[in-house]
Amino acid sequence: MLNFKQINNVTGWVVFLVATLVYVLTVEETASFWDPGEFIAVSYKLQVPHPPGAPFFLLVYRMFSFLAFGNELEIAYWMNVGSAVFSGFTILFLFWSITLFGRKLFKIQEGQESKGETISLMGAGIVGSLIYTFSDSFWFSAVEAEVYAMSSFFTAIVIWAVLKWDVVKDPREENKWMILIAYLVGLSIGVHLLNLVTLPALALIYYFKKYEKPNLKGAVIAFFFGGVALVVINNFIIPGLPSLAGSTEIFFVNSLGLPFGSGIIFFSLAFFAILFVAYRYSRNKVLAGLNTILLSLIFILIGYSSYALIVIRANQDPVINENAPKDIISYVSYLKREQYGYRPLIHGQYFTAELIDQEEGAPVYRKGKDKYEIADYELKNTYNPEKTTILPRIYSTQENHKRIYRQKLGLREGQQPTFGDNIYFMLSHQLGHMYFRYFMWNFSGRESDFTDAPWIGITDAFSDKFPEYITENKAHNNYLMLPLLLGIIGLFFQAKADPKSFYVNLMLFLMMGVVLVLYLNSPPVEPRERDYIYVGSFYAFAIWAGMGVLAIAHGIGKFTKNLATAGIIATLITLPVAGLMAVENWDDHNRQGRYFSVDAARNFLASCAPNAILFTGGDNDTFPLWYVQEVEGFRTDVRVIVLSYFDTDWYVDQMNRPVNESDALPFSLAPERYQKGTNDVLFVMERDGLDAISAREYLKLLNSGSDLLKMKTGGKSQVNMVPSRNLILEVDSASVFSKDIIPEQFEPLFAPQINLQVKGNYVTKGTMMLIDLIVTNNWERPIYFNNTSLATIGVNLEEHVVMEGLTYRLLPIRKPGYVREELVNADLAYENYMNEFAFRGMNNPNAYLDEEYRRFASNHRSAINSIVMALLDQDDMEKAANLLNYGLEVMPNEAIPYDLSSGQSVPLFFEVGEEEKALDIIDKISNRSLDMIEYYTAENRDYDREMMISIEMVKYFIPLLEERGYQDKAQELSLRLNSLLGTESQGPSRLQRRD
Repeated sequence: MLNFKQINNVTGWVVFLVATLVYVLTVEETASFWDPGEFIAVSYKLQVPHPPGAPFFLLVYRMFSFLAFGNELEIAYWMNVGSAVFSGFTILFLFWSITLFGRKLFKIQEGQESKGETISLMGAGIVGSLIYTFSDSFWFSAVEAEVYAMSSFFTAIVIWAVLKWDVVKDPREENKWMILIAYLVGLSIGVHLLNLVTLPALALIYYFKKYEKPNLKGAVIAFFFGGVALVVINNFIIPGLPSLAGSTEIFFVNSLGLPFGSGIIFFSLAFFAILFVAYRYSRNKVLAGLNTILLSLIFILIGYSSYALIVIRANQDPVINENAPKDIISYVSYLKREQYGYRPLIHGQYFTAELIDQEEGAPVYRKGKDKYEIADYELKNTYNPEKTTILPRIYSTQENHKRIYRQKLGLREGQQPTFGDNIYFMLSHQLGHMYFRYFMWNFSGRESDFTDAPWIGITDAFSDKFPEYITENKAHNNYLMLPLLLGIIGLFFQAKADPKSFYVNLMLFLMMGVVLVLYLNSPPVEPRERDYIYVGSFYAFAIWAGMGVLAIAHGIGKFTKNLATAGIIATLITLPVAGLMAVENWDDHNRQGRYFSVDAARNFLASCAPNAILFTGGDNDTFPLWYVQEVEGFRTDVRVIVLSYFDTDWYVDQMNRPVNESDALPFSLAPERYQKGTNDVLFVMERDGLDAISAREYLKLLNSGSDLLKMKTGGKSQVNMVPSRNLILEVDSASVFSKDIIPEQFEPLFAPQINLQVKGNYVTKGTMMLIDLIVTNNWERPIYFNNTSLATIGVNLEEHVVMEGLTYRLLPIRKPGYVREELVNADLAYENYMNEFAFRGMNNPNAYLDEEYRRFASNHRSAINSIVMALLDQDDMEKAANLLNYGLEVMPNEAIPYDLSSGQSVPLFFEVGEEEKALDIIDKISNRSLDMIEYYTAENRDYDREMMISIEMVKYFIPLLEERGYQDKAQELSLRLNSLLGTESQGPSRLQRRD
């Protein structure tokens, strides 16, 4: 007969297999949106990802790529499987952690478990771990190649290892477990730093074991020392040791005149010599505690040594080499994530604070020819002390953030916030909207996958108030609050039966949730939902869900007097809770059949001519392109430039090198003109009588360091400026026409001069380098922009670009003033769309295509509208109709609901004679829009972007229907809209119409 240990092991592995099978069956088949595209690309070729890097992750996932056996199209799949496997192991260690907590709760000694206790503990482990298996946020990370799955694994195994250490009696075995834990913590640094947040809570386990009569004061002290361990690792070991090495290096090279690397060698030898001497001393004096601490430190450093990969690979100049941390100075900057800016934590300014002083702080060095040179100085900003506060939560100086702060706090323009407003924002937005809402998504229910979707509470759980557009959303998940109820039962049961373990789990829950929220101090708006950050907190609550099963078993046992029967009943009662979560979450976590994240990237590249230069904007505009180029080898002749990175010298240096099939980019500015601390910002100082200047001559003056461009500031003595916002580029007509780069239909629009007009009051380094590239390139290589980068570049080029599919090509032409729409190379764009673009899975109504997929589908639909309008201007009705119908074929409403771009295509369908399809789009969009308006009105919700679009769409359709003779349908829409809004809805819509 199996004993408890065997049953516990076998059951744990069965749960592992169930979880892993679920994740493998639902895993993404290619690179999903956001960071996975980058991580797959850099793991495949061991390149350098965004700071602070994840070297151990790269090494491990590189090995998973071997399972593709050279098939580039399967590399992403196998790396995603890696996340599925690590997530399965997370569930395994969660199961064993629940049973360990349960043993402590029942006060069971090893080998003395009764049948009833064994059954109850197995039930608790199964239910608690499966609830977490099927939880929304964890499942999301389990099926994509991102760091959070592997990070969760390290969190789970460290918690389990500390709980195992807690039951070990032999001090020698205790020390072995402690060293193992230290090594795991060290390895986790090379994945993600979230694991470190558990240390203060885990210190309580040490205290409760080592002190027979624990008290509150001792617990607080233990928690404090756990925090000290966190600070030592996070602040001293990770960036601190390299920072000390960097300071030593600068002293040895700059002050002593020794060669590069001498300071690092000396520091390394000295540090490890001190460590060795201390270790020998602890052995000779038989100081077991000191010896264990030193060995733990050594094993943390061994784990941390995976970061050597970052420096080694950076010096090999891979294609993706973010921040280029080649030397100790740039490596420290990389570790500290300095590119992401500053967020005040303990004390700082309100968003209305005025900057009253700015001083130069510590020097920022860069590696020169024979010594380290001062590139710049850190800036110390001083704000009006009356507008600063402790625990600043409303601090951002970005204009859109200020607007949102005022909106959320009900402040008028110019009205000053109070400390109460500051705390209100923390409670309502950071803790409420950005944490508690996510928590309830996982254990109560989620309304939809629309931006800022709320959670489903008890009043909504049995309600039929939700309109069809929400109930049909695959992310509409209703758990009837049962997981939450089970976790709360377990929370109170553990608090009563085993207060020590309760405080440990409570601290885990708070440290990885509430405390993390306070530390991150998030701005008022994020690029996407951030629930995956807080999975550690949800992990702790899943432990309480397991304790809830024990609570129910304990309660039933009081009546049955048989804990075995009670354990079976409790498991059977609560297991359907996990089953409900699995059923509700399967359709929106099953990523089978999704390819458009990669296909959209291919479509952008396919829109470009050979040997092109393509500017991109955000993560989803860039990372999938990196993936298809670096992993699948698609269109590697196109040089992708990330616009935000173009403000850095290391990135411009990389553009100066050929990569793959792309030649080096042409620049005229010497490296010393764009290096860090030089020409970071050039202010526009328009001079009287100087309406415009030659862009080419301006670059020559800038490159020569001419005094004509110098101006004095309060910081450095002199910086360069731009004497006019109109930078004129002369175009050599003979050369341009000999290259045949202007399509025949646009030749009449040829412009002998291009005005590279500066949009704002200053030119950033990235804008300066863009101007240099355009001028120096001299129309040799095609230059393209995607829609994001075109809208955010610092010069106005809208009049000089032509759409060729999904991208806009810069040409020496000027759009006539009478043309309202964008210029489109209709025939080329049509050819690209119909024959070069891919739309795999976009017509599959069973595939889960979330909001990001819908956004990219909307971009593609919008491109169709632009191309069709251009075709109609050419009187090519056949091609226009073909393209419109092709759009409906590859992106039907059943798979991708009609959106704003679909609504704007309605007059185009009418124009090509497809009236039935136009009416069908109107019916589907207007019904959904009116349902949304009715729902928002009934719920008294604030009008968001989707609501405003819904109102405008219906207004847009009414005159269109009237013009086409559908008076009854137009009147029906008008009457319903008026009844919902209580206002007259006549008049033109703000949406663009084609006359």
